Amino acid sequence: MNVIDLSWWHLGIAAGLVLALAVCTWLSQLKIGKSLLIAAARTAIQLTLIGLVLETLFSTDRLLWVALMGVLMLLLAGREVVARQKYRLRGGWSFGIGTLSMFISAFAVTVLTLTLVINPTPWYTPQYAIPLLGMLLGNTMTGIALALDRLTESARRSRAIIENRLMLGEPWQQALGEFRREAMRAGLTPIINAMAAAGIVSLPGMMTGQILAGTAPALAVKYQILIMFTIAAGTGFGTFVAVTICARRLFDGRERLRLDRLRSEGST
Repeated sequence: MNVIDLSWWHLGIAAGLVLALAVCTWLSQLKIGKSLLIAAARTAIQLTLIGLVLETLFSTDRLLWVALMGVLMLLLAGREVVARQKYRLRGGWSFGIGTLSMFISAFAVTVLTLTLVINPTPWYTPQYAIPLLGMLLGNTMTGIALALDRLTESARRSRAIIENRLMLGEPWQQALGEFRREAMRAGLTPIINAMAAAGIVSLPGMMTGQILAGTAPALAVKYQILIMFTIAAGTGFGTFVAVTICARRLFDGRERLRLDRLRSEGST
């Protein structure tokens, strides 16, 4: 099947729709038109640049460059985890926890999938490794950010409840237990909803892209199932690690709640 090429003026038509939406938001006084246009511009620029980078990377097919690309993606994802939290740990802890959690989960699941499931030759073939890692990091990042944001906000909002439980002799794990579970549920809810709706309410992005590119629907479905399962595993394990480390950081060695270790967004 021949793939229909898209010229830049075709993309200009789609951009015109976004511009029309921005005008509608301005007329409705929603005050998000500027943010919408900036996001659209960033999308076009960032994807164009990454397309050029990937073309170069695919032509080299060297483990060093694939690894460097993966590390860069991981660091940028860690930064996004921090940016999406209203209350974050001081001293770079939020960045460290988010990055470490994604490294343990997303990288481990990506390597496992490449070596045992897809098994390209070589196993780090950029065509498979980079898109797979990107999808895992993107979804794991969202889950971890939601979980950490829920945990820290719950700790601040329910400080009196937690401290009363501590005074009654409960260990910190038990005093914070229900809030940890709520945070983990918040992190896992998006991927659970996505899996529940896949194929019924929506066609996932990767599957749609493959079909548009001419891949047989049956093969596209297999890849999409693989991706959904690996995303669920990466998000789940990453969320568990992040919430566990962050929860422990909220208490000192004497099991006292230390909310002074948090700072709000925009504070120094």
